Amino acid sequence: MAKGQEQAAPDAVLTRIGQVAMLHHAGDREEARHRYLALWAEIGERGDPLHRCTLARYLADTQDDPAQELTWDLRALSAAEELTEDRQADRHEGTPAARALYPSLHLDLAADYDRLGHREAARLHLGRARAAAGALAPDRYGESVRASIDRLELRLNGVGPRTDGPDRSDRSEGPEGPEGRGRPPRQRP
Repeated sequence: MAKGQEQAAPDAVLTRIGQVAMLHHAGDREEARHRYLALWAEIGERGDPLHRCTLARYLADTQDDPAQELTWDLRALSAAEELTEDRQADRHEGTPAARALYPSLHLDLAADYDRLGHREAARLHLGRARAAAGALAPDRYGESVRASIDRLELRLNGVGPRTDGPDRSDRSEGPEGPEGRGRPPRQRP
């Protein structure tokens, strides 16, 4: 099989995560949470770091409690760190691709900490998101994440609207959606 064809082979777990994401985007948050949790139990704490990172990020979006959302976003960051340290990272398009996750992961954490009233932790992760943003391509997604970083920075500086509370619906909506509140859009698995 040609090298390009090997790389194009679908990842069944990411496909399943994407299918649940469609359910969530269609509005069935509770069912999506239950299915994501079943996938998490199947993958396990020691499963593939890319799968755990992706799944934890989506699971964070389904949480009603901001502290639980933070817990899942921290799990996503931990899995991403494993992915970039993994000697076999090339099976996931290489370490540079994994590093491109960091801006939005840190932005998620900054928004979580902001919602929980932990402004210094929010600023710390916002700074990390901004520092990591150089890994993003100059495409629509990259520009959207950079814009979300800017909006959250304005809000933390008292210039933008407040978003205290659990209103975070779906982080993958368009420009008028939640990433307007400092959240990055999700890339589809």
